[in-house]
Amino acid sequence: MAKPLSFALSRHNLFLPHFYSTMPPSSKTLIDFFPKSTSNKRLKSTTSTTTAAVTAVVADDDRGDCSGSACDESGITHEQRIRMELKKSLALSKKNLKICCDKVHNSKAADGGNGYVKLEELLVEESWLRTLSGEFQKPYAKTLCSFVETEICCGKVPIYPPQYLIFNALNSTPFDKVKVVILGQDPYHGPGQAMGLSFSVPEGIKIPSSLGNIFKELKQDLGCSIPSHGNLERWAVQGVLLLNTVLTVKNHQANSHAKKGWEQFTDAVIRTVSEKKRGIVFILWGNSAHEKSRLIDETKHHILKSAHPSGLSANRGFFGCRHFSRTNQILEKNGELPIDWQL
Repeated sequence: MAKPLSFALSRHNLFLPHFYSTMPPSSKTLIDFFPKSTSNKRLKSTTSTTTAAVTAVVADDDRGDCSGSACDESGITHEQRIRMELKKSLALSKKNLKICCDKVHNSKAADGGNGYVKLEELLVEESWLRTLSGEFQKPYAKTLCSFVETEICCGKVPIYPPQYLIFNALNSTPFDKVKVVILGQDPYHGPGQAMGLSFSVPEGIKIPSSLGNIFKELKQDLGCSIPSHGNLERWAVQGVLLLNTVLTVKNHQANSHAKKGWEQFTDAVIRTVSEKKRGIVFILWGNSAHEKSRLIDETKHHILKSAHPSGLSANRGFFGCRHFSRTNQILEKNGELPIDWQL
């Protein structure tokens, strides 16, 4: 790859209107991760960022001299087209996030509203809605939705992540864009940690030991510098589905929402990716993730296994697994763009 993709995520600061007070200040997401721009060439605040608007920004700033790079008939180089596609993914992720925030805000604003939004209304990414059509109507899913509603509305213990981030993994990485799947277990259970992406924490939150070990392996494997934060959204918008097998948890009670129906839902996600796509790299760390290999057709996909990156097991096979470089080798062999793992 001629140039890393990391600059593409910061060069154009696409943004949406200010989010409502329903968003906890410690839970930074894409909106906070990319500061607002004051340039006249940047997008103005709108309630819906469209592909056309994104393309216009890129065309305004990025189209130029094609010397040294192959241009298509529109005068756009290959690298510029990569940046355009990445910005489209960012804009879509922000749009989906805002839709979820609006729903929670409107529920609280309604007369007598408690701020609860039904689970099925918080999965808003269109390609996943098509792919998982009918899943929320199954008996197990109805039981799961009832359980989560009771936990959020009637329980005395906070539930993580915040409602608008429960399906953040699916809303940030469309089914059509998935290239890699990294499986986690349940969300972090400390205040402000969980953000709906496996292993990821918002900026400003201390990096957990497992994520710290992931960064150490990245440095050893690809020479990536150790980042100052643990926000993995840059991976998600490049096609890395950061999926926990359980999507909610009680404050300071690990695995408290296990065996309530989430596993059946995320099994359906994994099985659907396996059945309807080809050439996906599944990264399975630890025994719990290894068990999910039964859902994956190994004749169509690639499975990378190692020990879990936790402090207890990282030295037993995670360090030195080189899953990041191996993933990129597989993607490039399949004609796919590699992942820029540098944060």
